[in-house]
Amino acid sequence: QVKLVESGGATVQAGGSLRLSCEASGFFARSYSMAWFRQAPGKEREEREAVAAIGSDGTTSYADSVKGRFTISEDNANNTLYLQMNSLKPEDTAMYYCAADLGDDLRPPVPPNIATMGGPMFGFDYWGQGTQVTVSS
Repeated sequence: QVKLVESGGATVQAGGSLRLSCEASGFFARSYSMAWFRQAPGKEREEREAVAAIGSDGTTSYADSVKGRFTISEDNANNTLYLQMNSLKPEDTAMYYCAADLGDDLRPPVPPNIATMGGPMFGFDYWGQGTQVTVSS
């Protein structure tokens, strides 16, 4: 059974840091496209924003709004995806989700360009329940 469980969300002050974790089970995360997304308060599910993605060769892609502050990484031994978030801003406040694309294609070496990702749920078919990040000013 495919399952994604996020953790690590909290309330922090602006300028603080958090590390989010996404524990995958039921599949080998390293083989499939994985990414982090977020849904800001008041936004609908269809308005989720792609935040970061990682390719099979370790190449990463980030939204312009988080570039230089967030780092996506993974631990293959623990089948876990991470999002290190530094220099947090109030506008980073959102529910953060990890997602997996378990379609026919294995994870490409280079992840998709975050800026051009789109379509229904960005083409990712498995999502976690989310973890809340709140940044106070």
